[in-house]
Amino acid sequence: MIDVVYFAWVRERIGLPRESVETSAATVADLVAELRAREDRYDMAFTDLSALRVAVDQELTDFDAPLAGVREVAFFPPMTGG
Repeated sequence: MIDVVYFAWVRERIGLPRESVETSAATVADLVAELRAREDRYDMAFTDLSALRVAVDQELTDFDAPLAGVREVAFFPPMTGG
């Protein structure tokens, strides 16, 4: 079981701030594919991965990051400085 956390417009499109997901995904990209196959709202949220960043157990990483032993995956838009 992995906790999946959504921030900003990702949360708005999916309609949840977080959820626990039972997954057999090996990587973040595999998890995204599983989520996209669930419902249209997930598919819309993950249409353009270049518009998203991902953190695994609160460490910024890439979509090819392995999920073995991971407790949390968070998706969010790129942060802008100012």
